[in-house]
Amino acid sequence: RLHEVMEDSVPVHGRGNFPTLDIQLKQLVQVVQNKLREDGVKVKDIRLNGGAASYILGCEATTCSYNDLDLIFGLEMSSTNDLQKVKMAVLNSLLEFLPDGVSREKMSSCSLKEAYVQKMVKVCNDTDRWSLISLSNNRGRNVDLKFVDTMKRQFEFSVDSFQIILDSLLTFYDISQTPMSEHFYPTVVAESVFGNFNVALYHLNKKLIATRNPEEIRGGGLLKYCNLLVRGYSPAEEVDIKSLERYMCSRFFIDFPDIGQQRVKLENYLANHFIGDDQMKYDYLMTLYSVVDDSTICLMGHERRQTLN
Repeated sequence: RLHEVMEDSVPVHGRGNFPTLDIQLKQLVQVVQNKLREDGVKVKDIRLNGGAASYILGCEATTCSYNDLDLIFGLEMSSTNDLQKVKMAVLNSLLEFLPDGVSREKMSSCSLKEAYVQKMVKVCNDTDRWSLISLSNNRGRNVDLKFVDTMKRQFEFSVDSFQIILDSLLTFYDISQTPMSEHFYPTVVAESVFGNFNVALYHLNKKLIATRNPEEIRGGGLLKYCNLLVRGYSPAEEVDIKSLERYMCSRFFIDFPDIGQQRVKLENYLANHFIGDDQMKYDYLMTLYSVVDDSTICLMGHERRQTLN
């Protein structure tokens, strides 16, 4: 299943007159890794994270799907100049996937960013040094490339805490003359940054919701939590769900204190997670409304009315 995900082609849609890039995940990882090494950035390891990792490790393929494609490049970044090198490595890699007949010489890094990058984030402080570059996909399957030196919090819930280390697989692709099959494949290692791998896997297969310290998550994990609820997940037995919901709502309103910020965050989340499914989108919004209505006693009356409206 991992091999199928890595071999699959994902369209990265260009804005305006820029062509769609059909990018095989395996090739993207290899090209970006080579660009980083050429520019002197040390790559410690490469991991597949998030929904795709959960899909590979957990439930039956016939009953499970994934939206996001999250890749983590573990790097040693000693200065902000390394963050610039990361950005240029990704943008220069996109040149490799342009269709035949497109003039690469006329493509500037600025135009490539405007055409193909959905989101770009840089974080550099005492506890976190990382950057995120998200490549656009009109059907919500964005390819997120995360470049991490240090990151204090790497997951929201136990079911999205899995990371599959790809280095042995990438080496296999480089050196093996025999194609992968059911009886011939490399060993790969996976871990859960939630802590206990077996517990996290049990939560995934039983569709259970659990986390720790939701107040550490930007936005509190509130939007993801409601997404899990509407997709049939339920709280694990050991979870004090009312306390968890209050923490999530409190952190969400701390991070997004005014109505404009809340609206933008919610609209972006809906656009990325509920493509073409209006009934699911409606169910999600009603679930979110219910959770906020039950859990925002800490807000002043007029703030609460504004939020619910």
